Amino acid sequence: MTRFWPGILTAAIVLALTLGTLAAVAFRADSWGGFTPADWAAVRFTLWQAFLSALISVVLAIPVARALARRRFWGRSVLVTLLGAPFILPAIVAVLGLLAVFGRNGIISVGLGWLGLPPVQIYGLHGVVLAHVFFNLPLATRLILQAWQAVPGEHFRLTATLGFSAADVGRAIERPLLRATLPGAFMVIFVICTTSFAVALTLGGGPRATTVELAIYQAFRFDFDLGKAALLALVQFAICAVAALGLRLQIPQITSAGLDRVQRRWDADRAGLRAIDVAWISLVAVFLWTPLLMVIVSGLAGIGNLPMSVFAAAFRSICVAMTSAVLSVSMALALALTIQNIASRLGAGLLEATGYLAIAASPLVIGTGLFLIVFPFVDPVALALPITALVNAVMSLPFALRALTPQVQQVAEVYGRLADNLGLTGWARLRHLYIPRLRRPLGFSAGLAAALSMGDLGVIALFGDPDSATLPLQLYRLMAAYRMEDAAGAALLLLALSMGFFWAFDRGGRMDADT
Repeated sequence: MTRFWPGILTAAIVLALTLGTLAAVAFRADSWGGFTPADWAAVRFTLWQAFLSALISVVLAIPVARALARRRFWGRSVLVTLLGAPFILPAIVAVLGLLAVFGRNGIISVGLGWLGLPPVQIYGLHGVVLAHVFFNLPLATRLILQAWQAVPGEHFRLTATLGFSAADVGRAIERPLLRATLPGAFMVIFVICTTSFAVALTLGGGPRATTVELAIYQAFRFDFDLGKAALLALVQFAICAVAALGLRLQIPQITSAGLDRVQRRWDADRAGLRAIDVAWISLVAVFLWTPLLMVIVSGLAGIGNLPMSVFAAAFRSICVAMTSAVLSVSMALALALTIQNIASRLGAGLLEATGYLAIAASPLVIGTGLFLIVFPFVDPVALALPITALVNAVMSLPFALRALTPQVQQVAEVYGRLADNLGLTGWARLRHLYIPRLRRPLGFSAGLAAALSMGDLGVIALFGDPDSATLPLQLYRLMAAYRMEDAAGAALLLLALSMGFFWAFDRGGRMDADT
């Protein structure tokens, strides 16, 4: 029983921060009203834009991930890291970059104006979908690429020995791999898009393009209607719970042991296939990096004159991000190992579903619920940073769990019996069996958690004051004060820190992993 308690404790924390805070908000509601036509319109828009965003992201990620898996070239590791930049980019900074490219005064609209054509209309459904694809295409690419890299190199050696063509390899290896990977990637992105807030707030374009999360914000911010907010949060939970069940409805990937050799793709060693792979990588790189370059260019002018309050906020963000990364990875690993050790399939399924609950939760509801819970006992402002770190860790837990669980299961299936024969148990089993073979997903998960925490503007907006503001909150205040040059410099600093954390952790996980 002692090997189960870390995972059970993690599940209890997730339940308390998701369902517990929702119950606290519902309990304090003065009244419960019905849904209006505008609320139903928000539900329909949420489902449609999430479906389109997830579908486009996953479809585009397939050829990009395949190209990266088939090619080895100088700077590849840096390229893979940079492709993940949009997903870890703070939402408000990313939206500014997208507007600089696709907005009415963006570079594309300016070019169309030279040709006598009307400017691009980014606001509305197409703008929301564009932003979500920008954010989630890198995530889909990394999830598919990670599964591709888990295929033993000996499989491709065998296909080369048998004289398989690229089409034969696709039928024997790649298609089964995609059938096992795509449903989970699609559902993860679908749930992310259903909880969208900043994108819908800035690019939604009015009542006809309102998400459920934005409707929750409006119920809190403008009406303080806790009953309506709780009802909308329940609807959001129901939508995301159905999607989370889809994470379980996927074909298991056939696994086998290998000698950890570097993959070599003899089937793709043709000029035509190389040209196709280069084209896909180049197109996606241009699409993802151009908005980032616009953020960098606009921020260089202001970064040298930033006030000390920005650097103090950056230090607090670093502390919060490090704490969130450690908590997120620890909780995800505890859950993944407990899921693997539970003999009951029903119990393991329920525990895994609990780990995914956080992705269905509204950060606004969690923050408000925590405020209502702790306010009678302690000043919430005094707990702003610890609460922010904890909530950020829980909100990034589903991504870490999604990356770790299949790999833990694969390690157990392939090497578990050998570890049993060698008498590896407890800490020795974790240290010598799991951690060496989980370095990739552990590094990726830690980097993702730290970067997402660096850019979070959720709970801290409810609890923070000038003495506890993080860098995203300080950036928001600079923008609200129309100090746009300082805001641009702070945005560049936030981008550098987020990318730096992600690169450091992800690189640490991949270092020497292919040898």
